[in-house]
Amino acid sequence: MSDVEKAETVNAHRAPMTSAPRRSRLGNPGPLGLFSFASTTLILSLFNVHARHITVPNVVVGMALFCGGLAQFLAGMWEFATGNTFGATAFTSYGAFWLSFATILIPNSGIGAAYAADPGMEDDAIGIFLISWMIITFLFFLGALRKSVGLTALFFFLTLTFMLLAIGNMMKKTDILKGGGYLGIITAFIAYYCGLSEMLTNEDAFTLPLGKYPPRRID
Repeated sequence: MSDVEKAETVNAHRAPMTSAPRRSRLGNPGPLGLFSFASTTLILSLFNVHARHITVPNVVVGMALFCGGLAQFLAGMWEFATGNTFGATAFTSYGAFWLSFATILIPNSGIGAAYAADPGMEDDAIGIFLISWMIITFLFFLGALRKSVGLTALFFFLTLTFMLLAIGNMMKKTDILKGGGYLGIITAFIAYYCGLSEMLTNEDAFTLPLGKYPPRRID
């Protein structure tokens, strides 16, 4: 038997190499995004209402960078992988919001120093920044109208939160800023509820309803 024939005989008896694709099961990234958003929003909102007489919010920077920012941004990327366009857009957007807001509070960013000669101008600039996010949030509110009662309430109160914070900054009114802080606290707890509802399954001791809307009739 020649060497070529021997090689063919060995290959014929060799087990074939399979290349079947592996199945990967991606978990639900919603609770991560909602809990990250809720926790960061709650901390900043407590600072906005001057809880424990705190008036300087810079402690929230680390939370905004890594929890509200990075973790929520990643949750948005994973939502894209699951095919949830609404969740992906929302989590990625608010992850970017917290990263940008944290950058404003970082001294070495130079953003605050640029307004040192006119602090009132910085308040107006932050007000415009918040108005843009109020508009974005209102658009998410419209998108949530057919999702669930929980998400509708979340974006409704978040829209009001951004509105009061923007007005408070531009009018230099502490009471309005505090009002925005109280609405932010309500928003945070709604987000906690929605996140817990998303995390709990039928395998757990109990579940929480999100208030799903009935499917829309298409005639």
